[in-house]
Amino acid sequence: MKVKSSDYQHIIHPFPALYDGESRVLILGSLPSVKSREQNFFYGHPQNRFWKVISSIFGADEPHSIEEKKELILQNHLALWDTIFSCDIIGSADSTIKNVVPTDLNQIISNSKIERIYCNGKTSGKYFSKFQEKSLKRKAEVLPSTSPANAAFSLEKLIEEWSVIKNSN
Repeated sequence: MKVKSSDYQHIIHPFPALYDGESRVLILGSLPSVKSREQNFFYGHPQNRFWKVISSIFGADEPHSIEEKKELILQNHLALWDTIFSCDIIGSADSTIKNVVPTDLNQIISNSKIERIYCNGKTSGKYFSKFQEKSLKRKAEVLPSTSPANAAFSLEKLIEEWSVIKNSN
């Protein structure tokens, strides 16, 4: 199937970062999916395993409402944001991302206690490395994506790999 420029949509990140002054671990996605943009919150696709993984790691019930999700993140001194502030994309397909404007992560770093940065998947890691690593003078560890597109990782394997964030906290 040939991709036409008219298939692309210009997306500007539609909602703010989630963090507070006590956040110590920053988790970065690439850009919110179509479902996340519809819900106006992180990891909104029902098949994305992010919330199952995070709740399992911290021994909490899986959150369902946005308020429950915010509480889980902030209670565990985490922060959520994305490496891409705006770009052109077709749907939610990371492989179609072009014309990237990176997110300025300085505000989170300056107004929290971030000690470690983790990227949710290779796309996030690629853009962090390209745009933010040098200016922040910090490295990020890339964890396997919780996206349903990452079928190579079972939920159990994701939980095992992602457990590193609890030890950073």
